[in-house]
Amino acid sequence: MVITCGLLTNCATIIHGTRQDISFTSSPSGAGVIINDQNKGATPIIVNLERKNNYTVKIQLAGYLPYETNIVKKVDGWIAGNIIFGVIMGLVVDAATGGMYKLTPEQISAELKNTTVLLQKGDQIYIIVVMSADPSWEKIGSLQNLSN
Repeated sequence: MVITCGLLTNCATIIHGTRQDISFTSSPSGAGVIINDQNKGATPIIVNLERKNNYTVKIQLAGYLPYETNIVKKVDGWIAGNIIFGVIMGLVVDAATGGMYKLTPEQISAELKNTTVLLQKGDQIYIIVVMSADPSWEKIGSLQNLSN
């Protein structure tokens, strides 16, 4: 493989291409995946992205806080084939096509936090209790023991 890279002009581009699959999951599933302000579908989904770009990701579902993260390009190890064999043209091609990069993370799994604390269905009211409060929540009251 290394000998082959030495004979070729763009080792990284040939070895793994200029695009990369990134998988998206969420709990609960069915959340919308928005990459660089473009809707890509609902979780679970695999999106094929160009390696030469960085991406802003938002995963959102009604009733849940949105999950936001970034996918960043990093120099991939396959570029070493061009450097070791002194193939400057290969380095230029890999840089231009994005073949010299690897996107990270390769998998994004979003745990969506419910924003609903009080839910009313018909004449019934449901209160959701959590063991630890989100620091961004505003305290509006507390339960008291009235049996004394």
